[in-house]
Amino acid sequence: MSLGGGHSTEGTNAGGIFVQFNQDCTSLVAGSSSGYHLFALTPDDGIEEIYASRSGQDTCLVDRLFSSSLVAIVTVSAPRKLIVCHYKKGTEICNYSYSNTILAVKLNRSRLIVCLEESLHIHNIRDMKILHTIRDTPPNPRGLCALSPCVDHCYVAYPGSSAVGEVQIFDAVHLNAKCVISAHDSPLAALAWSMCGRRLATASERGTVIRVFAVPERTRLYEFRRGVKRCVSIACLAFSACGAYLAATSNTETVHVFRLQEGATGAVGAGAVVGAGEEGSTGAGPAGAAEAGWIDWLSQAVSAGAGYLPAQVADVLTQGRAFAAARLPRPARRAVAAVTIVARTARLVVATSDGVVYVYSLDAQEGGECALLRTHRLLDAGTPAPIHSQEGTNISDE
Repeated sequence: MSLGGGHSTEGTNAGGIFVQFNQDCTSLVAGSSSGYHLFALTPDDGIEEIYASRSGQDTCLVDRLFSSSLVAIVTVSAPRKLIVCHYKKGTEICNYSYSNTILAVKLNRSRLIVCLEESLHIHNIRDMKILHTIRDTPPNPRGLCALSPCVDHCYVAYPGSSAVGEVQIFDAVHLNAKCVISAHDSPLAALAWSMCGRRLATASERGTVIRVFAVPERTRLYEFRRGVKRCVSIACLAFSACGAYLAATSNTETVHVFRLQEGATGAVGAGAVVGAGEEGSTGAGPAGAAEAGWIDWLSQAVSAGAGYLPAQVADVLTQGRAFAAARLPRPARRAVAAVTIVARTARLVVATSDGVVYVYSLDAQEGGECALLRTHRLLDAGTPAPIHSQEGTNISDE
């Protein structure tokens, strides 16, 4: 998931810079008023700038193909034009113009997807020819879409409705519709694929419930409740490369990490009927071991006697809670996250539209509160910003 501001959630750096992790979360791209920048995550929890275009063109969208030299960009001055570059050679490979503003660009090793408000264009990554256009999609002013990183399961997910949380799944290799998932009662806010392309995470505009589905089976595998206090705007969902963790950022200061583990709280079970379900603003919030308390006891009791409770009550109380959480030192307009491995140790990395990157520890066994290790400023990545002290994070409240 990417972030920025201006004409879409995915695009332009008005009010901040555009930031996005690459497909395997080993590097970070940024679009600024001076051009685009590429950064690598280093083994010492650092951020190293490996390229800066310094074109002087205000860049609102950037995507890099894994760790290759292929970069796709869109500028503020030409929002309908896609430019594909070889950054190491400093050459433009090709460019395409579209009928409307480009809201999102997604890449994998087989396809390049361009998302407009009411259409999706599928390109062959080898020669950049347009293979197919999905026309007359429901209005999608935020450019919400997700492309699986896996070429063996090369699926595109996008909203199937502007009124409810319906997800359309399209096979970008065979160029046919794969399935439809009724994920939420409210319109979609975030989508993310696992690295294997067989799991899809979804969140709605209410921001209270996060679900994970098997694709193409449409089976609901996991259901997590983000918090207990209020509805929020989910900015980013991101699977870890191993598929065992799912990170979620929102318009609050708390970043949640959920563990995807069979038999754990939140696992729905095989054969669960796919449906939007209920998304009330109250229920079991995320917590680590210290926050378990009576909610854990009640969840276990509900699981044992779910048949005796109304379906709505049982659903809310058996939804999973966060395995770990981190608190940003200061509020950010938007943030994206990645769960990655640095020097064989799990890390939660959060980049904000303010151009700041926070690196947190993540206890892969116990979870709980993530400690802030380092803070970096992207456009001055050589000099880490001071590490800010943190107060205790009550992750059951957010």
